[in-house]
Amino acid sequence: MLRKSIVWIVFAIVLIALPQIFTSVFSVSIFTQMTIAIVFALSYNMLLGQGGMLSFGHAVYFGLGGFMAVHALLMIENETMYFSVTLIPLVGGLFGLLAALFIGSFSTHKAGTVFAMISLGIGELIAASSLILVSFFGGEAGVSGDRTYGPTFFGFDFAQGIEVYYLAAAWMFVATLCMYLFTQTPAGRMANAVRDNPERAEFIGYSARRVRFISFAMAGLFAGIAGGLFAVNYEILTEENLNAASSGRVLLMAYIGGLGFFIGPIVGAIVLTLINSLLSNYTTLWMLYLGILFVLTVMFLPRGLTGFLMMHRVPWHLSKLRLLALPYTLTSIPGAVFLLGMVAMIEMSHASGTEFVYLGIALNPDGYGSWALLVGVTAVAFYVLRLTLPRLRDAWSAANTMPPAGKSEGEQS
Repeated sequence: MLRKSIVWIVFAIVLIALPQIFTSVFSVSIFTQMTIAIVFALSYNMLLGQGGMLSFGHAVYFGLGGFMAVHALLMIENETMYFSVTLIPLVGGLFGLLAALFIGSFSTHKAGTVFAMISLGIGELIAASSLILVSFFGGEAGVSGDRTYGPTFFGFDFAQGIEVYYLAAAWMFVATLCMYLFTQTPAGRMANAVRDNPERAEFIGYSARRVRFISFAMAGLFAGIAGGLFAVNYEILTEENLNAASSGRVLLMAYIGGLGFFIGPIVGAIVLTLINSLLSNYTTLWMLYLGILFVLTVMFLPRGLTGFLMMHRVPWHLSKLRLLALPYTLTSIPGAVFLLGMVAMIEMSHASGTEFVYLGIALNPDGYGSWALLVGVTAVAFYVLRLTLPRLRDAWSAANTMPPAGKSEGEQS
């Protein structure tokens, strides 16, 4: 219990300290985007990671909550209502909850492919309706508001980006803690049971449909909170915030980070936010690299980045992590050269006819010399990588092997 409390205290300290260490406006903006993405990804993990419900329309609750939050901003601006902007995410969360209660009342009767297809249909229906119901969704232009109206909160009017960050960080901390506590409740535990074996859960007296419905409703609540935070940060919502592309992005966050691990979606949200915010500044092909990352994760890291880290728990407990240090180094160097070579060739193919500098090297897409250099270096790196893999496999096997009974590790070696 004490260890968990320390983790949450450190988490809060990190959130407070980040904008004090990285003080640029751009950094604070990225941190705000991360907090929103983390809440959204964790809400999706409640569906797929914890409850086993694959949804292709989770952005519906994010978007509906966000649209309702923008309308609440407009009500504050028009003096129809008078309350603090700090409560706007709660407005989005409650509206996301209402939408999830209604849609979940019929969609959670089934799981698996049927549930996935229903979620896809609902998502496309809401996205199409957003262009028709102009009074609520604003059509193609969307709906915009102003977060600086209404009463101040201890002197803050949220006109500055750092004020918005601390508001988003506070809501993210509370939402993350609540979602973690939900996993410790009987409903959260039974969600795991229904995910793994719904028939056995029914046999011991639990309704699989009711358990799925509770998880679905809670996921809608926190997705709506994320949508409310998005509305406060950007002050505008459009159809793009609730369409299939947004649902696909949150799926990528949860899967790349690691489904089934509570911290997995947090890692995935951070990685995808960095790719979206930083990598997109250097190349127009960042979506291609994101797709490649997802494919590589599915093929080689099916449990995500967090799952890969968790695979090292056994070597850690056996005090054998040092056995992996040299093999990892010998494999990572040619692996990094191979990846950089592949990226260079992709960029050269895209920049045909335009000379550009890559890692300090001038490359000419129309010159045979540049192509020969890249192909040669990449091929050699791939060959060396293949040579190092057997040693890495042997080291991994040794690091995960328990010493014989009665012998210590030193006696075994």
